[in-house]
Amino acid sequence: MKKISNYFLIPLISFSLFLNSEESILTSHLESIVLGSGCFWGAEKGYESIKGVENAVSGYSDGYGVKPNYRSITKLQNKFNKNNFAEVVKVTFNKSEISFEKILQHYFESHDPTQLNRQGNDIGTQYRSVILYNNDSQKETIERVLKDYQALLTKAGYGEIQTSIKLLDEFYDAEEYHQDYIKKNPNGYCPDHSTGVVFNEEKLPINVIDNSVLLEGKHILVIDSEGYCPYCEKFDNDVINGYSGTIPLSKRTAKELNALIIETPTWATPTIIFLEDGKEVFGYQGYMDSKDFYKAFGAFKLGRSEAFDVAFNEGTDSRFCKEYQIFKDTPDGVFIDKLSGVPLFDTKDRFVSRSGWLSFTRPIKDSVYEIPDNSFGMRRTEIRSASSDIHLGHVFDDGPNGLPRYCINATVLEFVKRADQNI
Repeated sequence: MKKISNYFLIPLISFSLFLNSEESILTSHLESIVLGSGCFWGAEKGYESIKGVENAVSGYSDGYGVKPNYRSITKLQNKFNKNNFAEVVKVTFNKSEISFEKILQHYFESHDPTQLNRQGNDIGTQYRSVILYNNDSQKETIERVLKDYQALLTKAGYGEIQTSIKLLDEFYDAEEYHQDYIKKNPNGYCPDHSTGVVFNEEKLPINVIDNSVLLEGKHILVIDSEGYCPYCEKFDNDVINGYSGTIPLSKRTAKELNALIIETPTWATPTIIFLEDGKEVFGYQGYMDSKDFYKAFGAFKLGRSEAFDVAFNEGTDSRFCKEYQIFKDTPDGVFIDKLSGVPLFDTKDRFVSRSGWLSFTRPIKDSVYEIPDNSFGMRRTEIRSASSDIHLGHVFDDGPNGLPRYCINATVLEFVKRADQNI
């Protein structure tokens, strides 16, 4: 290796000092605070969605005499142990992009600080509301923001804030499986324990939502998050975006449910509610995959019927049933999935097989899928809906002119005239 001459050494040293100085300047903009507001999974996700937050780490703090790990703090003997560690999030943020005060405002707005040792259904000292500061400057800001929020809560009819404010002693990172938990576990929900009281009143809805349309007939209601919720996004992509059924689907936040009778807690998003005349018939907290959603929806829409038995128990319509008689000679149009509303078969491909079931030479492209069916000692090919996964019928090789015969149960279909749809 060649030696570096003194001529080049000075510039290299100067450049190195410049880099160290630049790094120091950047680092000086970073500040951290440790915040406890109940379960750290949803809290961590919330902080990470804020512009200016560099990092959010789930962990344990403000305890002693107990091991700082999840197994220890969740033991029954520690549920109401005042010395138990709290679930907290260490939030590191860039002060040049977001102020400490804004971080605190998000903290107070995103949970109910008037609850002692609990948030919603999560009960115990590990879920207490606590702020652990690093210096007197932070403490002063915390006390001021808390005082401002207390005034807003009092005006809204809430009680005293129970949040503890303490000097940070030690922060322990939570186990790796707790970090970014909501991202790693897509089939869950985003908790929302907020009071709805906000610092900036411009955030509040100006008009009360008119829910009169939901007070008559059957409806699907999805309770959505006011902010970003990955489980809501996944439910949209996997279920809602593909739904075009005849029962209307609406979205609301937990604050927009006036005039509706809902029994299921609304602090989790998404929450799926089936309504009839404005009253909850079915409720589910959290993400549902398409198969589970449509089975629950099928029970809601179809009830105890032949159609439900066909759709979910692989039943078969009676030959020449009422629906067959209606659908065997319709005007030009398409037959749609009775639950999802997705087009399945076209009248252009319908023919009379004299079998007593609707028959088609082909389905609409990508609308169905096939699986082997060896039930009842027979070797057949079952046809299922690609959108809702309901059973539709079977396909045989005895159609006209060498084409297949899709033998389909009429009770799981609905018909739409081509003139009524852009098909």
